[in-house]
Amino acid sequence: MKQRFTLALVAVMLITLSATSAWAQAFGKVSGVCRDAEGKPIAGATVRYISKDTGQKFDMKTNSKGEYMSIGVAVAHAYTVVLLGPDGKEIDKVDGVQVGSGDNPPVDFDVKARQQQALQSQGMTAEQAKQAQAQLKEKQAAATKEGDTVKVLNEKLKLASDASKAGDYDNAIALLTEATNLDGTRDVLWYQLGDAYSQSASKQTDAAEKTKRLETANADFQKAIDMKKADMSKEGQKPDAAAQAEANKRLAAYYNGLGNANGKAGNTDGAVAAYGQAAQVDPPNGGMYFFNLGAALTNANKTGDLKMARAAVDAFDKAIAADPTKADAYYWKGSNLMQLATVKGDKVVAPEGTAEAFQKYLELKPDGPHAEESKGMLQGIGATIETSYGKKKAAPPKK
Repeated sequence: MKQRFTLALVAVMLITLSATSAWAQAFGKVSGVCRDAEGKPIAGATVRYISKDTGQKFDMKTNSKGEYMSIGVAVAHAYTVVLLGPDGKEIDKVDGVQVGSGDNPPVDFDVKARQQQALQSQGMTAEQAKQAQAQLKEKQAAATKEGDTVKVLNEKLKLASDASKAGDYDNAIALLTEATNLDGTRDVLWYQLGDAYSQSASKQTDAAEKTKRLETANADFQKAIDMKKADMSKEGQKPDAAAQAEANKRLAAYYNGLGNANGKAGNTDGAVAAYGQAAQVDPPNGGMYFFNLGAALTNANKTGDLKMARAAVDAFDKAIAADPTKADAYYWKGSNLMQLATVKGDKVVAPEGTAEAFQKYLELKPDGPHAEESKGMLQGIGATIETSYGKKKAAPPKK
């Protein structure tokens, strides 16, 4: 019994000694000064010591003089010391820093000196390095200014979007005008301004004011188009497939906006040309632009012009080819085909495909807004109302 008791006591002592050694970890004092590319102290930065062995992190904040200090960094042979700006972004880092007990040599960050060393290591003379650093400083200043400008523009775009959604187009126009005055080189601003003018025109009771707003919208959309095309045709620019597709999509949206403005202004030829350009630039979304083209022709055809009706049918056929599930394209195709119908005796003879167009609409939207009109058209041409949509399958005959 005594022997077993002794062994148990030894085991407990080992565990206690192990725990004691863990709490006896040594710490050292670290310090340093952080300066930016202009040699000025970096206040509010974070200096982070990261142990390469354990991953343990120790963070210190710099004061107004760019200084940091801590007496609680664990002793270790290798730390990576990272300088993070007040925004949390990494500015610089140093590898292989050793921390011993007591005071340690300071670890300073001097971005300006580091840049000069990097330039000189590339074979530059001191004067060349100085010039390169000045150019780098200019680029950094320009980047900061660009970031500030983009932030303001995005805020105005957001407020303008909210105003447009609420139907307050005049406020949206005011905000977007401020944005273009701040920076008139961005195509998206002119597109958004053109759209606000185009949307606001529909609310005007004065014909002259409506015309003026649509003319302004037209001009703004054209600015956006010209800027985007110039940007896409820059020499040496070779965007990847995804970037090219996104650029095409945006340019097509600008053409679509131009088509809408022209359509509202009664400029059918301009609307047709713009929608056609949109479909050509962005084939994956061509169905939407062909539908808008067909709609513009349909809305403009007040006199039952047969040529215009055929052109509308052709546009809706292209919209259907791109998206066979777009019910409205079938309805408006059928409506335009009805304008090409003839009367023989007391019978209306519709062109081939008319009944099928209305039947397809009913199949896709049996309770849609044009359902009753479609049924009326089918009855008018003596066609059977056929749709498989929602029909229950007949039960098999009983044996």
